[in-house]
Amino acid sequence: MTQADLHYKKMTETPVSHLIIRLGLPTTVSMLITGIYNLADSYFVGLGEFGDSQQAATGILFTLQSIIQAFAFMWGHGSGTFVAKALADRDAKSATRYVSSAFFAGSAVGALLLIFGLLFLEPFMRLLGSTETALPYAMKYGFWVLLSCPIMIASIVLNNNLRYEGKAFYSMIGLTAGGLLNIFGDWLFIRGFGMDIFGAGMATAISQAVSFLILFYFYKKMAQSRISLREISRDGKEYISIIKVGFPSLIRQGLNSISGGLLNTLMRPYGDVMVAGMSVANRFSSLIMFVGLGIGQGFQPVASFNYQAKKYTRVKKGLLFTTFFGACLVTVLAIAGSVFAEPIVHFLQQETTDPTVGITALRYAMIGVLFLPLSVPVNMLFQSIRRAGIASFLSVMRSGALFIPTLLITNALLGRTGIMIAQPIADILTGLFSIPFIVYFLRSTPNDGLEP
Repeated sequence: MTQADLHYKKMTETPVSHLIIRLGLPTTVSMLITGIYNLADSYFVGLGEFGDSQQAATGILFTLQSIIQAFAFMWGHGSGTFVAKALADRDAKSATRYVSSAFFAGSAVGALLLIFGLLFLEPFMRLLGSTETALPYAMKYGFWVLLSCPIMIASIVLNNNLRYEGKAFYSMIGLTAGGLLNIFGDWLFIRGFGMDIFGAGMATAISQAVSFLILFYFYKKMAQSRISLREISRDGKEYISIIKVGFPSLIRQGLNSISGGLLNTLMRPYGDVMVAGMSVANRFSSLIMFVGLGIGQGFQPVASFNYQAKKYTRVKKGLLFTTFFGACLVTVLAIAGSVFAEPIVHFLQQETTDPTVGITALRYAMIGVLFLPLSVPVNMLFQSIRRAGIASFLSVMRSGALFIPTLLITNALLGRTGIMIAQPIADILTGLFSIPFIVYFLRSTPNDGLEP
């Protein structure tokens, strides 16, 4: 039996719950490590004399990383969906063409972001909401983030396509190794060499390069498709198809960036203490969100492959399992985050002048994340089955159509408290808004073997 036949058998016959956990668990672990090293940045840069200002700068750069990831996930998810489709049809040549095209196109976009970002570094940091006191630190950290931009995008494309090929374990190794190296680099450069936030940025760039090399090695050894400059597509329609399917990811991450910039701007009058406290709360809530995203990303290749193979019952079961399993995990973590909000913030903001901002914001955020398991799986489902219109519409909800007006209204009415509760309110509304789409898919999808 060929490798393609074995892969087809695994994706269409392994019990859905087992397959999603097998593919989602490595992704969840790698995303958690990524979240932990983001918290490590906040922890180490917050230990010095200018802790609030430096932590505020890491919050600004968190928004920049979301911009980079927006383009990376667009190329990664877009190409990965077509790779899964091609492998379901036992067409490794087409899979190679899609992943190669996305890899080099994404790297080229990263190079453009690097060039223009460095040319306009100071106004870029101001645009993202930096305060005057945080600006020097944001520029130091931003230099390294932008320098690693092409590698970061290429790594995410490799990571996503490894997952869509059912090789999530090897994807986990690459991301986890980079994350652990970043944490060690933070300790070495900040505590050992006294390099403050410049060292945190250097650690991020080095870890991204190492992660890329590991992912590239595993892709070359383990994947059915290949990365080859000679195999990139000359057909513009294929690039448009990749962008169209990946567009929900661009919207999701891109709106996160716009919302983050708006949030930073509205917090500016309250000073670095507010920006730093919200940064810690957002990063910790993102850590919990990564659990839901990790399980959801384990569901994506299962949904894409089985939908193409017309195994619709497996897709429906996968959607329900992902929703309920993610809800259980997120609920446990959200309760823990709320109960232990005070020690968490005190640990991460040891030198802050006002820990109550982070503590209050974190407790509000824990309410909102409870509703993410309702919105994340169904959004990823429609993207994975190439229903880009519905997926794009759902992506707009959390960070754009609901969050931005909510933020503007609550800030105008409640000031600082309004800023803290805006994202949780948007999360609740997005989760409730997603329920009809779950019901729609379950009722409208045909029986196995029929045309949708």
